[in-house]
Order: sequence, then structure tokens, then C-alpha cells
Amino acid sequence: MASHQGDRYADKTPQEGVVNAAMFADENTNLSPSAKQTYFKDHQILIPDSETKGFSFRKLWAFTGPGFLMSIAYLDPGNIQSDLKSGSTAMYKLLWVLLSATLLGLLMQRLSARLGVVTGLHLAEMCFRQYRKLPRLLVWIMIEVAIIGSDMQEVIGTAIALNLLSNSLIPLWAGVLITAVDTFTFLLLDRYGLRKLELLFGILISVMAIAFGYEYVVVAPNQIEVLKGMFIPWCENCDSRALLQAVGIIGAVIMPHNMYLHSALVKSRDVDRKKPEKVKEANRYFFIEACIALFVSFIINVFVVSVFAHGLYDKTNYQVHNVCVASGNDMADIFPKDNEYVDADLYKGGVFLGCQFGIAAMYIWTIGILAAGQSSTMTGCYSGQFAMEGFLNLQWARWKRVLLTRTVAIVPTFFVAFYSQINDMNDMNDYLNSIMSLQLPFALIPTIAFTSSKAIMGDFANGTLTIIASFLLAAVVIGINTYYVVQLVIDQFSTNYAVIAGVLIFGVFYLLLCLYLFLHMMATLGFCKSFSNSSFVEKYICSSATSNFILSNQSNYSRSDEELSVAKE
Repeated sequence: MASHQGDRYADKTPQEGVVNAAMFADENTNLSPSAKQTYFKDHQILIPDSETKGFSFRKLWAFTGPGFLMSIAYLDPGNIQSDLKSGSTAMYKLLWVLLSATLLGLLMQRLSARLGVVTGLHLAEMCFRQYRKLPRLLVWIMIEVAIIGSDMQEVIGTAIALNLLSNSLIPLWAGVLITAVDTFTFLLLDRYGLRKLELLFGILISVMAIAFGYEYVVVAPNQIEVLKGMFIPWCENCDSRALLQAVGIIGAVIMPHNMYLHSALVKSRDVDRKKPEKVKEANRYFFIEACIALFVSFIINVFVVSVFAHGLYDKTNYQVHNVCVASGNDMADIFPKDNEYVDADLYKGGVFLGCQFGIAAMYIWTIGILAAGQSSTMTGCYSGQFAMEGFLNLQWARWKRVLLTRTVAIVPTFFVAFYSQINDMNDMNDYLNSIMSLQLPFALIPTIAFTSSKAIMGDFANGTLTIIASFLLAAVVIGINTYYVVQLVIDQFSTNYAVIAGVLIFGVFYLLLCLYLFLHMMATLGFCKSFSNSSFVEKYICSSATSNFILSNQSNYSRSDEELSVAKE
């Protein structure tokens, strides 16, 4: 049966016998009917019925939540640091890159959300069914690396914020430990219901908007220059630092694990997947919510870029040091007395604001960073939970998953904080951004492949234009981020041949795994029927679970749950 998989994927539609998972998808992680049910099965939010057929604010409110949780990944401390570096390096000239990256992120988040809505399975669960065991485990490792890297950035940001708020009374290593403990408050809040947790995230996003909006008003950047930087796609007189920063913006904004997160969060709404009109409605409202959420995150990012474009662009360490001395700030020594341009980071950014615009500006900035760190820490817990649950078909208690992922993230961060200086903590952000950039293919390729497959998505599969646009944009993003990583390795380790050799060996395995995902996508979409039907694809590319999953879905809307259980058996 597997040898004809390509034909089934390419040619058949729900009306011809192969139906999409939306027709009967349950919430089970396992293929067997006896499997335990995933987290949101017993915590779904009901969608109210509406007498009118048009747009309903009441329904939008019911669907509001997953998009804002997803948008927090666009506001984590790693993104905030990327923003302030962008402003201090290229003034307002890279705002159009930020806008483009956000729009690209919206496209990919739309696809990941549609996968969860239509199939009832999130991206990691779909990978479990589609990929063979070895490549599936390798993809899981790559996504876990991205989650842990993001987690480390969140820990660093929170530790820096606590250090600034306490006027250095709380050392960085103590801030790391505090962050480790307060993560479990997420589990406590989780017990009080999903809606209350979503409300908390909304409050934290509001805190960031108010804090960074306050800085924007106080600093008062040139509004015309802000608009020009946002809508004129050019970077006049930009040097290599600005180019690398532009690449870094894309790597910081588009995070691989966020696609896994969003595809799972949409399962929290009670959507009747046996009715195509209900699925279509859910897709529409989730997309509207995602647009609103990412618009809010974009505005907050613009606040940060603009504040430091006005305040730190073309400023030397010596100039800022003198400003701090004149204001009586005892943290002036963080800026050495030299004529190098300020290498801005979360800590120096806060100190500068305190020196230039008053101590209140520093503390309000720090509160914004603290909110960013705390909110992204909680969504990181969700991401780790869904990745482990889906890829490994594993049913662990949530506290065990949190403990594992947080331990892996916090242990190296703690040692760096304990034995190093504040600058070393901030330098880690650049390395972590490059590591996360490398993981993008392991989210982009599966998302495009699965949402473009008629066998998986039925009538909700991507159209030709969406497929082409997704391919091109994914290729551009992957290429840009690969360039960023290569440049970082060359700049930092050009004379360390052991590191170069290790990177080359890793690169070979990395490319082989990307090749597997690409070949699987070609077989799934049936672009070349002779290839899709070949014994090579059947033996090495397609999973037996893929065939079983599709065959078990040969049904119609009228089949009962009992019949479906028998079919699965």
C-alpha cells in the first residue's frame, strides 16, 4: 500500500475516498484507541453559536488566546536585545526588515494553526505519524535544542532584569536560580484554567507595551524617520555590522518551536471538525487573532528599536560614560573610556536609559524585560511539553517535562552566570540566536509539507500560490540564517581548526537530515509520481505509520466513533 502513497497524496480528495483528518480526528497522541488523551482534550473552550452569519466579536473573543501566547515568542528577551542592537547599529534603517520578518512569521503561523485546526493534531504529533523513527528522533532533538536555546535567553533576560531592579544586590547566578524556581508557578496557575492563564499572558504583554511605550514617549524619536525606516526597503551607507544585524533580526523573530506551539494551542478550542464550515470559521478567526497579536508585538518591537536608534546610534562608550558620570549614576564603568561604538545589550541599554533619561526610565525598562522573560518562560514550558508529547508519543506529567527542559537550560546558564561577567551573559544571546536559526528547516519544511498535502488537509490544503510563496520564503529564510551562522563561526573561530572541523562534520549530518525532510515532502506532495511510488521511498523515506494513518482515514462524515476505533484497530 505504501508504494502507492504518492498517488493517493497527489490525486485523491475527500470526495474520492481519502479524507482529511478533520473528518474524524480525535485528540489522541497515539495511533491506538487506548492512548491517553493530550492536554487540551479536557480543557477545551466552547465556541458560542451565533445567529448571524457574518463576523462576530463574541466568537473572536472565544478564539482569542492562542495567537497572543504565540506572539510572546516575538517579544522574548532575545528579540528585545536584537531590537536594541538593530537601533544602535543602523538607526531606523532596518525597521523594514523587522516588518518583513513579522509578515513572514504570520504566514508560517497561519499554516501551523491551520494544521492543528483541520487535523486535530499538532505539528509534533503529525511528525510522529509521518517520519521514520531515526529522522523523527533527530528532528525532535533539533527542536528541543531550539526550545532550550530560547529558554536560556529567557533565563538570561530575567536574571539581568532582577540584577538591575535590585541595584546589583541580586547577582546574576541568583537571578538564574530564582527564574528556575518561579517557572513552577506556571504549573500552579495552570491548575486554575486555561482562560486565567491566557489572561495572565495578556497582562504581561500589556506591561511590556506600557513599559516600552513609556520609553518611546520619553525618548521621542523622529516619527518621520521611523516611518521611512519601516516602509522604505533600503539601508543606505550600512556596513557589515548592519547586514549581520539584519540577518539576526530574521533569526530572532522566526523561531522554529513557535510553529509547534501554535499548532497545539489552537486545539484548546472546541471545534467540530466533522463540519467543514466550522473548520473554515475557526481558521478565519484564528488568523484574525494572529494578525492582531503580531501587530501588537510588532509595535512593541518598533518602540525598542526606535528608542535606541535615537539614543545610542553612533555613540561611543566614552560619550555614554560621561553622560552617566554627569548624572551621578554609579554604573558608569560598564561603559569603558574608549572611542569604540557602544555594543548595546539588555544591561547596557537599561543603564544608558537611566543615565540619559532618569532612573525611572531604567526601572521601567527593567520591568518590561522582566515581563518579557517571565511570559516567554511559560510559553517555553508549553513548547517543551508539546514537543516531547508529540515526537516521542510520551505521556509524562507536566512537572516532569518542565523539570527536564528547565534543568537542561538552566545548568549551563548558571555556570556562565557564576563564573563570568555580565558581558558574557549578553554575548550568549548572539550564539543562541544562531543556534535557533539552524533549526528553522525542521519546522518550516514539515509545516509546508503537511499543510500542502490533500491526504492530510483535504479541501483545506494549501493552494498553488501559497505553496510557491511558502517554498520561496522558506528558502530565503533558511539561506539567510545559514549565512548568519557561517559568518558568526568565521568571525569567532576562524583560527580554531578543531571547531571548524566539528562544524563541518555537523554540517554534513545537518544537510542529510534536511535532505530527508525534502525528499519526504516531495513524496508526500506527489510532485513526481515515479519517485513517490518507488521502492526507495517506500523503504527509506515514508513511515509505515503514514500509510496506516491515511488508510484509517478512508471514511466520510457519517462514520461513528465506534467504527473509527475499529478501523484504527
